[in-house]
Amino acid sequence: QEDDDSCSDYGSRDKPGTALGRTVPDGNVLFPDIFHTDHLLFYERFKAYQDYILADCKASEVKEFTAEYLEKVLEPSGWQAVWRTNVFEVLIEVVDVEYSALKAVVQLSEPFLCESRDSTFTLECMQELLELKERQIPLQELWVVYDESGEFDQTALAIEHVRFFYQCIWRTWDEEEEDDFDYFVRCVEPRLRLHYDILEHRVPSGLVADYQNFLSQCEELYRTFLNVRNSISSSDSDSEVENVSMVEGLKLYEKIEHLKQKLKLIENPLLRYVFGYQKYSGLQAKGLRPTGTKITHVVSSTMMASLLQSLMRDKLCPESCGDELELQFHNDPLAAVNACYEGDTVIICPGHYVVDGVFCIADSVELEGYGLPDDIVIEKQGKGDNFVDCTGANIRISNLKLVQHDAVEGILNVHHGKTTLENCVLQCETTGITVRTSAELFMKNSDLYGAKGAGVEIYPGSTCSLLDNGIHHCKEGILIKNFLDEHYDIPKITMVNNMIHNNEGYGVVLVRPTMPSDVKDASAERTKGIFLFLEETPKTSKSSIPRLLMTFLLFPDLGNTQPTQSGDGTACVEGFRQEELPECVTDELELYEQAEISEQTEGNYKIANELGATSAKKSQMQKKRLSELGITEADDNLMSQEMFVSIVGNQFKWNGKGSFGTFLF
Repeated sequence: QEDDDSCSDYGSRDKPGTALGRTVPDGNVLFPDIFHTDHLLFYERFKAYQDYILADCKASEVKEFTAEYLEKVLEPSGWQAVWRTNVFEVLIEVVDVEYSALKAVVQLSEPFLCESRDSTFTLECMQELLELKERQIPLQELWVVYDESGEFDQTALAIEHVRFFYQCIWRTWDEEEEDDFDYFVRCVEPRLRLHYDILEHRVPSGLVADYQNFLSQCEELYRTFLNVRNSISSSDSDSEVENVSMVEGLKLYEKIEHLKQKLKLIENPLLRYVFGYQKYSGLQAKGLRPTGTKITHVVSSTMMASLLQSLMRDKLCPESCGDELELQFHNDPLAAVNACYEGDTVIICPGHYVVDGVFCIADSVELEGYGLPDDIVIEKQGKGDNFVDCTGANIRISNLKLVQHDAVEGILNVHHGKTTLENCVLQCETTGITVRTSAELFMKNSDLYGAKGAGVEIYPGSTCSLLDNGIHHCKEGILIKNFLDEHYDIPKITMVNNMIHNNEGYGVVLVRPTMPSDVKDASAERTKGIFLFLEETPKTSKSSIPRLLMTFLLFPDLGNTQPTQSGDGTACVEGFRQEELPECVTDELELYEQAEISEQTEGNYKIANELGATSAKKSQMQKKRLSELGITEADDNLMSQEMFVSIVGNQFKWNGKGSFGTFLF
């Protein structure tokens, strides 16, 4: 027999005593203690599967490799275990192992110990059940009885690895996947990492729920698919019923493949955050109070007379407000927000507030700090998913500092409506601000830093305006999610005079799929329907460098036009004189000249150019889809999805990978 140490990452049998802990089984029956093996660390399972069990096997070879591993480390007989099912638990003794079937040959231990949900499982019933199973029990249903000698440590660990693999890693459809790739790298490692990320609360609960839901749907559809496929293969006739079954099978297959792709995105530690998930926010707006009144909520940990006088002078006096105000006082900002109705205002006085909960703002309310942001700190306590969730039609937040710890989601999520953030400081933990589809963010004079993901995530179909902000010391500065899918609208993005610096990756990164191979000339696409203009700075300016006004307008019906030079030196487009351009284009326009642009301005150009080119690609894809449907002359309204991108005066400094990058998938 081979040395067992060659197949183990735990100790040696030559050393006396067990290296494993013990667990006292729950229940009324006095079962013996069992080995405690379900606490293994990520690297312990990783090493076992990679080095000793699966190595570089294919999916079709998993069972064979597992059997070879068990043959080397599993004691063939002489050990006890508790056989557990959903209905009963019973103490058995192993007399042999069928390695190729991953099963143990067992007999009931003496004395007979059994616990079940009802009293029908007598000794005779269990004997009969074992006979029906030919006394062979799946190894993953066995929990090895504790033994202090250490002789059965490897047996307990081996069974734990098998049990965990088939419960948490293996999928019933894995064998039908492409078999040309390393199964460990392709499936085992990402699923194992996801399992431990979930255990350690590094994945948002909404994403976990999505994953479990997709997995359940996929398993159910796959079972149905197998039944349909078996019914076809067992039929010899070429009947109409069989043809219907084939169509049904194809539809099921497409649904399964779609769900499998979603599962793979979440299993991939990078893509799960790049693509995120469409979280439904079930926040319900309260609307106006039944009385129709609007209340000003004042938050202060302690209310001193001098503070109240200052508030009355600056914020609460009837002269400045116009009408008599109704006030409510709170010592907790979360309680104040929860008490708000449509049109209410929350004034937060200087102080350090620690909250354990989520700010769910579903009405149009205003949160205003009374003083400087660094003097009004709201710190999140506990490992909740969210910090601030906004779904109100018009929410304003100003003069606050938000501090996030131990989080798994961003510091502020704009799900619906418009949120204005002004003169705020955001100390992030995971991602920073997320602007969801159809939502709008207006952020001005604010400072955002510390995100382990992107400082700002911009979803398709959203509107995001960033003016005079600092975004720094994040993984990425700004991440613009893929909007090429036919179901997505193009986002509207404005970035003016922002300082984006010291981010680990890019200042701005665009996520999009690799362009189809039918587009041969990418440079031509960049000029198709896209105009890039320069607006000169006033002549009185001391700077001789042109100020770049990045404004992209998409004109899908221009076709393959090329810029030319007219007789008077002004830029025009073949088939389009300058006077025919839309009114928003001024007379003082010039084509971009690379050599005249400073490094800072070039960063602005790169971003706007790539976003515009991607938007043009979307327009082309939309035209192609319409053409396939037989629509050769698209309605102007149908094709009027424009991307307005204004990228002006932003500074990009000391970002690890540069000002702009594209993530292709």
